[in-house]
Amino acid sequence: MWHQRLGHPSNGVYDLLPVVSKRVKDFSVCSTCMKAKQSRVVFHSSENKRDDIFEMIHCDLWGPYRTASLCNSFYFLTIVDDYSRGVWVYLLRNKTQVGETIRNFMTLIKRQFNKEVKVVRSDNGTEFTSLTKEFRELGIIHQTSCVGTPQQNGRVERKHRHILNVARSLLFQSSLPIKFWGESVLTAAYLINRTPSRVLNGKTPFELIYGKPPAYDELKVFGCLAFAHKQRRDGDKFDARSRKCIFVGYPFGKKGWNLYDLDTKEMFVSRDVVFVENTFPFASEMRDKQYDFGDFGFLDEEDVDNTKLGRVIEPVVKKTGEELPSENLEALITKDIMEIVTNAATEEAVGKMVDDGIVDTTPALHDDAVIVVGDDTSSGDDENVLESDESNDNDSDDEKLGCGMRQKWLPVKLHDYALHTVKDHAKWDVILSDKSEYPLSDYLDSSKFSAKYRSFLAAITAETEPTTFRQAVAEERWRKAMQHEIDALEKNKTWELTTLPVGKKVIGCKWVFKIKYRADGTIERFKARLVVLGNRQKEGVDYKETFAPVVRMSTVRTFLSVAAAREWELTQMDVHNAFLHGDLKEEVYMQLPPGFRSGDKNLVCRLRKSLYGLKQAPRCWFAKFRSALIGYGFKQSYSDYSLFTMKKGTAELYVLIYVDDLIVGGNDFKANSDFKAYLGECFHMKDLGSLKYFLGIEVARNKNGIFMSQRKYTLDIITETGLLGAKPATFPIEQHQTLGLAEGPLLPDPERYRRLVGRLIYLLATRPDLTYVIHVLSQFMKSPRTDHMEAALRVVRYLKGTPGQGVVFRSNCDLKIHGWTDSDWSGCPLTRRSVSGWFVTLGDSPISWKTKKQDSVSASSAEAEYRGMANAVRELRWLRRVLTDLGVTHHGPMDLYCDNQAAIYIAANPVFHERTKHVENDCHIVREAVQEGTIVTPKVSSKNQLADILTKALGRRDFEAIVFKLGVCNPHFPT
Repeated sequence: MWHQRLGHPSNGVYDLLPVVSKRVKDFSVCSTCMKAKQSRVVFHSSENKRDDIFEMIHCDLWGPYRTASLCNSFYFLTIVDDYSRGVWVYLLRNKTQVGETIRNFMTLIKRQFNKEVKVVRSDNGTEFTSLTKEFRELGIIHQTSCVGTPQQNGRVERKHRHILNVARSLLFQSSLPIKFWGESVLTAAYLINRTPSRVLNGKTPFELIYGKPPAYDELKVFGCLAFAHKQRRDGDKFDARSRKCIFVGYPFGKKGWNLYDLDTKEMFVSRDVVFVENTFPFASEMRDKQYDFGDFGFLDEEDVDNTKLGRVIEPVVKKTGEELPSENLEALITKDIMEIVTNAATEEAVGKMVDDGIVDTTPALHDDAVIVVGDDTSSGDDENVLESDESNDNDSDDEKLGCGMRQKWLPVKLHDYALHTVKDHAKWDVILSDKSEYPLSDYLDSSKFSAKYRSFLAAITAETEPTTFRQAVAEERWRKAMQHEIDALEKNKTWELTTLPVGKKVIGCKWVFKIKYRADGTIERFKARLVVLGNRQKEGVDYKETFAPVVRMSTVRTFLSVAAAREWELTQMDVHNAFLHGDLKEEVYMQLPPGFRSGDKNLVCRLRKSLYGLKQAPRCWFAKFRSALIGYGFKQSYSDYSLFTMKKGTAELYVLIYVDDLIVGGNDFKANSDFKAYLGECFHMKDLGSLKYFLGIEVARNKNGIFMSQRKYTLDIITETGLLGAKPATFPIEQHQTLGLAEGPLLPDPERYRRLVGRLIYLLATRPDLTYVIHVLSQFMKSPRTDHMEAALRVVRYLKGTPGQGVVFRSNCDLKIHGWTDSDWSGCPLTRRSVSGWFVTLGDSPISWKTKKQDSVSASSAEAEYRGMANAVRELRWLRRVLTDLGVTHHGPMDLYCDNQAAIYIAANPVFHERTKHVENDCHIVREAVQEGTIVTPKVSSKNQLADILTKALGRRDFEAIVFKLGVCNPHFPT
């Protein structure tokens, strides 16, 4: 009774209470105490030890690790001898190799030492329990630990800690990237067996096993610089006699050392080696942090010569928590980042109009013509006039995108906003001032860049481009630009003036204005381009075929990744008035350009040459340019028709085409120069120098790799939505938010939503973190609601916090394809179809990513994952063909990581027939690829599934953890 009165104390308490007599003490077991206070029995250290080697072995499996080793392993099996404490480590690709490895080990013991294993101790993993029957048949006792009690297998568990401690020390000492973890683990086991232990009375495991002390004269410092003798096979007496390598361990069964070639990125064994044990090639390039590219440094223009072809550099490989050395942050960019000229603004300007203005005098179309300030567009009749997309200057701020769409009566909504509607980039100084609660300067900084490049940024921000003819004609520089364009068109005989034939219709045209900058930020020229309003053309009358290929962004990223790894020189070229080179076959009539008129008001332009804006113009131009390249010796890729390749001897040259913008790269400077000279003879070309700004994408390069971002384009979106002063969001979409079930009112003007989402879509070129949310927002273009607009504006607020974020292509890339695939079963709340996504890297460089809703409903999560794997396999096969076109041979199978074991089993074998018999045959492309050996499908934990970010809305912690691993960085973020 006293035991219950006192709240079930321990028995020792009664001796301290005089009110409790000894006779009332009851030391029987109390069931209540057992329920409330029972703890685990103390684990006493075991002093038991076998009498001879190999009588008992302890086994355990470690893994899977998130990063594959150099031999594509994700696990390692550890075997510890109870008597000698000797340790054997085997790298494995998957768990199914455990059984065969243990059998081979016991065979080795019997043959080499004439010993029989009597007891095997392990945990309850299926890879070990599946061997119980086999052990029983051999007379071997299989001891397994109790569930949740790893202490009972303490020998090998502690040995794991010992191995990992040594392996980490080896990696940190040498600054090797994490992909060398397998070699460090094997080396750790080798050294542990040769290290004396107090447990063994000062002896080593090697001595107890072999009966003699180990030799230490062959030991070298792991990860140090080594020079291996290079055998001369081709008879060239002036070839290098050595290969620059790093030492990565000791081979089994050979007298030599394991080496990693820094140039060819391959492993080999050699005995003719000279070691420099105090030099670590990776140490000067690496830090302790992986996936953190925040300190990605860039070169100044005067340093670019150091990165020319043929330069030998020390490799840099990404590892966990990697940062770049601080010396890269002092002398940063100029030439390599970007020409901040918004080429994308062309699409914004087309279709905009203004009211009639004032007559001005400038050079004209002919001697008897005058320039007239009027509409931006020139059209033949009333039915051809486009409606204006441009907002009137008198519009209220509430009509601007992002304002007036908010439920201002909800205080919780207003907490995140401090809005400023900005119509002009010149007014940014107000927004960036301290008057804003969340100034953009808190999230955007150029201090990591050189003074020259900071001047470049200031120069391009100071100028604004006119968006209407009325604005442009008020300045003499733009009037001269228009006259220069007219002169060029007439010189090219683009049209002839004539009267409009009976039964024919005339189409309009308009002006688009752009400022072209040099690499140092100074203005190269003011460009005025005449654009035909091709949306008024009629199919079958004004045009027939229109298709013209443009290079895919995945191809561009793959090409840049290969160029970074192989140190190709990259240049950019532009064709002046490219579409004017195309010959026009159809009979097309265009109204006189806006601002120019002839004495005869009935005259129109009969187009003889292709002109910007015509539906068939890109096709005409591409056909002509293709003929020029084929005539020079190029071959057109079948994987991407806008990729052209040429190989002459050892020289390689590649050209990527997007309409009239060209990227040229290769390994031979002379071949590059000769090709440019050839193009100059065929067309009016502009050599823009090193690649820095392509299709609105900013490109920076240094010896560590290439960085791509869309900083300027992102800032334009933030400015247009009026959210420069808004509070940034930390992730783009709320977790568990189901926009498909939104029931808010329809937007009164859906065009604003469509324009915003359309602009966000282009950000996917460099922002894999936006893939899923933009996939969701794109589904509501037809009838967007206020909830959808709120979600879109949240994405803009997320961009406010990360405007300079982009992707990095490492120069040390091993050019091996790795893919991740994931599916969200029944992820669409309306159709219950699953959402799949894939993410592909080339080495550590991200090159392809996509989110896609599946075509049909899946009956299970395994089926959804299997369908997602089929989509990813198609992408991997295509990327492999692109690599082949780029002269890269992909050795070995491509990795496709999946976190669904059932889907992996389906891919490997025709199992689960009842669950898969209805799956379309084309999905079994996965099984075919696995059987061919071109794809391997290792399982990855959901925590390390990079494609998880592409299939569902994640919380902040999970979102940031995955973005951290995607190869994304933000060198523009303030430090």
